[in-house]
Amino acid sequence: MKLACFNHENHSYIGVVEADWDKPDQGRVLLLNHCDTWPEQINSLQKLIERAEEYMPMAQQLMAESDAGLWQPLSEVKLRAPIPVPVRNIICLGWNYAEHAKESTAAKGLHIQELPQHPIVFTKATTTVNGPFDEVIYDESVSKRLDWEVELGVVIGKPGRHIAQQDAFKYVFGYTVINDISARDLQKRHQQFFMGKSMDGTCPMGPWVVTPDEINDPQKLPLRCRVNGVVKQDGNTDQQIFPIAEVISTLSKVMTLLPGDIIATGTPSGVGFARTPPEYLMPGDVVECEVEGVGRIKNPIVPSS
Repeated sequence: MKLACFNHENHSYIGVVEADWDKPDQGRVLLLNHCDTWPEQINSLQKLIERAEEYMPMAQQLMAESDAGLWQPLSEVKLRAPIPVPVRNIICLGWNYAEHAKESTAAKGLHIQELPQHPIVFTKATTTVNGPFDEVIYDESVSKRLDWEVELGVVIGKPGRHIAQQDAFKYVFGYTVINDISARDLQKRHQQFFMGKSMDGTCPMGPWVVTPDEINDPQKLPLRCRVNGVVKQDGNTDQQIFPIAEVISTLSKVMTLLPGDIIATGTPSGVGFARTPPEYLMPGDVVECEVEGVGRIKNPIVPSS
């Protein structure tokens, strides 16, 4: 099942989507909030996730039985980030693909001695969340070195602490696509990740959340990034140093994972700052990220007004 957050006729809704993963402008969406039996208080995907055991079966039933009049063409709604305002920061993995770790150190004139032995974790502020097709603001007074990073996003479905790796996927509500846009000059200036990862609007996400039953193996998903139609990143989640289950288990040792938590699982090689010469996003560029079987997002880069 694909679950989305969207605007239609000046109102915000959650809905069930029928569409191919790579055609987010085609297909149709069921407006759950318009269904007579749908509870008024479940008016966001966050609330649905929190009460998934109770209301996901209802969403499935409505999807199967609802009158055609409750469906809208995807072309007539505006898809938003699935969770536009997360409860807390997006949790991110750094250097979780070997080739990306190597290219990152090489760009600094160094040679990586060994791959990370433990996950490298940082966060992006909640205000970074952006829609799957919305504009990303290029504010040169803040950063002139915006970079792309396609990632598989994992959405947690229920609370968990000290989760064993073999049980990790029991806590996954679904998957989404994330572009972890990074301000490389801020990263260098502040000597850590958070500032350079937390400019407003630099976490485009979506176009929906796909439930695990639609994904055969989340560790075998091709993912790509294109800038102006040119492929910049082309990897696969089977290249992750720390697979999803290990990441979930490791995080849960120190913090209780909560429904709606979003984990960005790292990016493959091909980022802009590691290229020769370095490449960065500029106004007029269009950056497109996709994870096969999950979805595709596409964001124009525009100058600040």
